[in-house]
Amino acid sequence: MVDLIAGIIDVFADVPLTGNPLAVVQGADDLSDETMRRIAGEFQQAETTFILRSTRADWKLRSFTASGAEVFGAGHNALGAWLWLGEHGDLGSLTRARTFHQEIGPDVLPIELVSIDARVHGRMRQGPLRLSEPLDDVAPLAVALGLEHGDILPEPPPRPADTGAAHLLVRVRNAAAVDKARPDAGALLAVLNGTPAEGCYIYAFDPDNPETAYARFFNPTVGLWEDAATGTAAGPLAAYLAATQFIKNDELAIEQGTRMGRRSILRVRLRPEPELSGTGVVVLKGLLRV
Repeated sequence: MVDLIAGIIDVFADVPLTGNPLAVVQGADDLSDETMRRIAGEFQQAETTFILRSTRADWKLRSFTASGAEVFGAGHNALGAWLWLGEHGDLGSLTRARTFHQEIGPDVLPIELVSIDARVHGRMRQGPLRLSEPLDDVAPLAVALGLEHGDILPEPPPRPADTGAAHLLVRVRNAAAVDKARPDAGALLAVLNGTPAEGCYIYAFDPDNPETAYARFFNPTVGLWEDAATGTAAGPLAAYLAATQFIKNDELAIEQGTRMGRRSILRVRLRPEPELSGTGVVVLKGLLRV
């Protein structure tokens, strides 16, 4: 048996028990894929991130859902791991902003960390925006989401967008329409299977208030029903709205998780790739024996 440092950090949170909880396991180099999947199942969080040594970057990150699916992209799974390391002093002094590099799947991406008022803040760059073809017919999507056809707005059109992981971005009429969605897992999975998208990000965006959006995320393809904060969807959303001229100042604050009772604010700026920023709160730290 081996003892590993592990715990939970609430990401995109200023106080405990808000934001999106992430399980973190350090020193995971000798763990098999099967053991990582079983540990993720033991934690039963949306995602569990394992921190490993890297020959290409400062650290390598691997993330699994509770159902055992490996997920990629620089979202709360990556930001939370770095905030965890920073909060425990494993990255050295952060009184001045420092840039590190993370290996996630085939990508090596930068992340900037700095300590402000004894809190570690992270700013993480994603890949460039890649867009797939818009949906030809939104009627099956509306049914799958439990919405009326008219709740789904045609501009910008629903389509998969990717800055590290592909998700279907769907603009709906208003925040009330976001909250009333009651997806059918089988029907939504059928829609997603006809696209390159992994999950579905439904959002409300008011052009008269272009600094903010309100969203929910569903991902039946990896056994993740609803997520409280999804960085790999927030980045593509900001980039897509900018590419379609809906936002002008290259910054967007997205509220997510409110319907779940775990309100999160995801801040994205475009430079020109999406940069996702936030902080977190460590709520649990201990030893994991496997």
